[in-house]
Amino acid sequence: MPSSGRGGWRAVTRSLRFRLTVSYVVLFMVALVAIGLGFRGLLSSASRRQVEQTLEEEFGEVKGFLRLERGKPVWFFDRQDPDEAVIVARLRNGVFVLADSTGSILEASSLSRQIGLQSRAEIVRVLAANRPILRLLRDPEGEEYVLREGILVDGQAHYFVALGLSLADSNRLIGQFTKAYFLLVPLGLVLIGWAGWWFAGRALAPVVGIANAAREISSSNLTLRLAPPGSNDELENLVATFNGMMERLEQSFNQVRQFSTDVSHELRTPLTVIRGHLEVALMTAKTPEQYQDSIHTALQDVERISHIVRALLQLSQAESGQLALQKQPVDLVALIDELREQYVMTGEDRGIRFELNLPEMAVVEGDRVQLERLITNLVTNAIKYSHEGGLISISIALLEHDVELVVEDRGRGIAPTDIPHIFDRFYRVRSHDSSPEKGLGLGLSFVAWIAKAHGGSIRVESAVGQGSRFIVSLPVPEEGLESSNELRDSKA
Repeated sequence: MPSSGRGGWRAVTRSLRFRLTVSYVVLFMVALVAIGLGFRGLLSSASRRQVEQTLEEEFGEVKGFLRLERGKPVWFFDRQDPDEAVIVARLRNGVFVLADSTGSILEASSLSRQIGLQSRAEIVRVLAANRPILRLLRDPEGEEYVLREGILVDGQAHYFVALGLSLADSNRLIGQFTKAYFLLVPLGLVLIGWAGWWFAGRALAPVVGIANAAREISSSNLTLRLAPPGSNDELENLVATFNGMMERLEQSFNQVRQFSTDVSHELRTPLTVIRGHLEVALMTAKTPEQYQDSIHTALQDVERISHIVRALLQLSQAESGQLALQKQPVDLVALIDELREQYVMTGEDRGIRFELNLPEMAVVEGDRVQLERLITNLVTNAIKYSHEGGLISISIALLEHDVELVVEDRGRGIAPTDIPHIFDRFYRVRSHDSSPEKGLGLGLSFVAWIAKAHGGSIRVESAVGQGSRFIVSLPVPEEGLESSNELRDSKA
């Protein structure tokens, strides 16, 4: 619970839960007021229609009981029948006005006289309209009446008849309804407010969980993941987005941590050697030649450190997306032809032969520099692990949507325990004497990144004593096929 006081209350009012609750309450308040006003209007209309229907019935009763003899009203009814006597008394004592065609009042009840009689002009206008007219009027005390003004025909003569009923009972009923309803609305809003506060808390629980989890995030606690709520809604999407962010953060921190570990591991030995040579030169060297030998050896180790740092920086930039690819149509066959002399010379000292199985063209969309590095690293790796006088095969297969580059050697192969790690940084397969091979152990890491950055993949098939087979698959999009045709036409 938030702390009491001005600061705590301000925090509550600014919270999303409070704003959602207020939104619920305001929405329901508007809905309840609209519903109440609507029902009040329906009730008022129904009461008004009921009064009008009653007036129509009373007008029929007037025509049944009233006769005009020589222009004078006479009420005909069975005086022995109490029901008829009550009806006639009610009609004559209520709002009742009878006038002739000239506007002269023939009969009017005392209640009509209190409310106010119609003028001659009004009576003549109603007779001229030749249809009933409904009016709403008030007596001096403010009580409302519905007045029906119509025409009574007796032979050739037309008479004005006005009947009225009070709306006091209807207005009293509507007032009681309005008072009761709008007294209950605040209580309903309080209940709705509590319900809205509870539902908002339930709905925002995953958001609170994300906030609490975010507070616990540190460089040593990046494996934190939130369990999906299983609601298949925006909150589940938010949880999935948070987990994806955590996964990317963990990957980035791991890259930084791996970079620091790799640098410290790989630089420790050459730095120790440099320090040893310099200490030896300071303590034991007597002649200029001895100093030069020590400095020369130290410079070689410095160059090796520079090479390690450059390779690490390039690989880290590549894996973090800072090394942008400059893609263009690249013919892998032509690229291998350009590199052939280089790797033939590299394997010449060991008598290694090369066998090429290449199509006429194999065009992909890629970065020429990185693809050249991929091929060079694979061939260099094959030369390193081949026997004296061995054979290395380089082939390209054109598939439906991919170009498959295969570099195969007949060397000593890779043990099954090493295969899952050969694309890791600084991992070097151990030789028969259990010592790791010389080199940085970054070549195949670069190859794996280059293949992935081009939307492709790399896999290895190897058996100890039988050699290794590296297969790189690179996609060929439709644009690549068009580029291939354009490149083929330009060469022709």
